[in-house]
Order: sequence, then structure tokens, then C-alpha cells
Amino acid sequence: RVVIGAGSGLSAAAGLDFGDEEDFAARFPALVRRGLKAAYQMIGYSELSEAAFWAFWSVHVMQMRFAGGRSPVYESLLRLVREKDCFVLTTNVDAMFVRNGFDPERVWSIQGDYGFLQCLRPCTTEVWPSAPPLQRALAAIDPVTQEVADPGCIPRCIHCGGNVFMNVRGGDWFLEEPYRPQRERWRAWFGGMRPGERLLLLDVGSGFNTPSVVRWPMERIALRDPDARLVRINLHHADIPRELGGRGL
Repeated sequence: RVVIGAGSGLSAAAGLDFGDEEDFAARFPALVRRGLKAAYQMIGYSELSEAAFWAFWSVHVMQMRFAGGRSPVYESLLRLVREKDCFVLTTNVDAMFVRNGFDPERVWSIQGDYGFLQCLRPCTTEVWPSAPPLQRALAAIDPVTQEVADPGCIPRCIHCGGNVFMNVRGGDWFLEEPYRPQRERWRAWFGGMRPGERLLLLDVGSGFNTPSVVRWPMERIALRDPDARLVRINLHHADIPRELGGRGL
């Protein structure tokens, strides 16, 4: 069996890089004038008007979640594991695994998905597709001010009319209900391991922004299971627990 644990480094290798300063400068000159340099700085940034806030997020999410989708990086990974009994754990919110042919029944998107909006109150546990309201906001952006010119095009909760955001983990408002079936399928798959069954843990691009989500759990599984091997692929943080000895690469 194979468990793929994936962090932002994998999608960065596929061209979806939150730290790409050149792309950010080309797309968001108004934000650069505020001293911002890359998309990752916008996570939790609250110094913008609603109009500027949604101008950024509509462009960013439509680029990261809905533009293109096919990636040689993800397709190569799929070819490596296509004949294996495989499950994916990922912090990425871009749905790139499913968009590149991985079985959606075998992917747990632990941190959520840019493809859906939710109420920030939240007044409901319902989430709904983000693309239509983001496209409306996108069409209303003033190219000079880089703000949504029509207040009516700013996304709102479809139930209470309140503030919304993408259904991604960012506070205690995050709705986990859409991902509970994914979690339960993971638990059933992992719990079905037979004694002596070999397990490869392939940890790709997960660093130390949120190591408790993928990186450290992969290590714990490897340390507990003498039949497991951990392979970590990472440009900056490729170290593995020395206790693994020859079972780590």
C-alpha cells in the first residue's frame, strides 16, 4: 500500500506557488504598493476593504483552483502509484489530485477546498460552489483600483446574507462536515492494514507551516509500523527521523 502525504511544495512544483513574487507583482500591483510581495502574505491579512479583499481572492482562487488543472507533476505521480492500493492525505486546497485523475474516494483534503464557499458565522453547515460568485466579482473588478466596483458582486452567504470565505481551515468558523466522509474512508482504509503488509509513506512537499497535519503524522506511522518505509521529497526540509534508520529515505 502507498500513502501519499502532500503539502504546498507539490503544487508549487506544478506552478501553483503561493510564494511566487514575480507573478504576484504582475497580477496585483495595487497590493505591491501596499508593501505585499506574495500570495501567502494574504492569508489572514485584514487591512483591505471588502472591495479590494474580494478582488484579490477572486483572481487568486480562480487561478489556483479552476484555471487549467492538468499538471505533468501530478500526472507523473499518478503513473507511479496507479497500480497500487493508494490513499492521499493533503493540505492543498486546490483539488489538484482529483483534477489530475486520482480517485476522489481516496483523497482526504484535510484543510478544505477553494472550490466551495461557507458562511463565516456560520449560520449553516452547508457549503456551495465558489466559482459562480467569484466569477461575478472578477467581472466587476476595476482594472485601475483593483477593487470590486459593484458592491452587489461581493460574495455573500446564500442563507443569511452575511460574510463568507472559501471553505478552508482558517479559524474556528471552518466547517469540517464536507470532509468527514473523506476522513472516515481514510480511517477504514488504514484500519484495514493486515499484519506484515508493506506500506510506503511518500511525503512530498510538506514543510513546517502546518507539520502537524501531514508531516508529523507520516513520521509517527512510520515509527510505529516496522513494515513501513518513509520517503520524503522536499527541497528545503528533507530530513527524516534518525530512528527510522534504513527505513527512511
